[in-house]
Amino acid sequence: MIIVDRPEVLVVGYAVRTTNAAEADPSRARLPALWARAGAPGAFAHVPGRVDENLYAVLTDYESDHHGAYTEVVGVAVHTAARLPEGMVAVRAPGVPALMLEARGPMPGALVEAWQYVWKHTESGGAPARAFTTDLEIHHPGGADVYVAVLPSFTDPTSSA
Repeated sequence: MIIVDRPEVLVVGYAVRTTNAAEADPSRARLPALWARAGAPGAFAHVPGRVDENLYAVLTDYESDHHGAYTEVVGVAVHTAARLPEGMVAVRAPGVPALMLEARGPMPGALVEAWQYVWKHTESGGAPARAFTTDLEIHHPGGADVYVAVLPSFTDPTSSA
């Protein structure tokens, strides 16, 4: 895990509102259907201005912390969102300082492990603290890169305090 300056990205895709508790219960989980819809062949063929072939997941609109509700949008990065295909939304993930983790191996297991690491970091009071603003996953052929927004550090790295 390293801290990086995550660049801003604009994503167009499908959205659901859920909680981690709901996702742990197969009868209430909404993310498998969201990912199945987003992963279907041609799901984003009508989205103009794609940046690349990766799938993006934006986790945003946090109710509180990792125990509260949040919105997940799964889609593609675009240059602009002037015309949204029916049933899709656009969400901007702002550029922020973020913890970056690499999820490699069989999915979704490797991704779940990465998030479990993040949750343990959060619950232990690890620094830097999570911002619970907008998090981002970039899914590519090698796995997924997870960017978890953190609160900015107000210490001056040039001071000798």
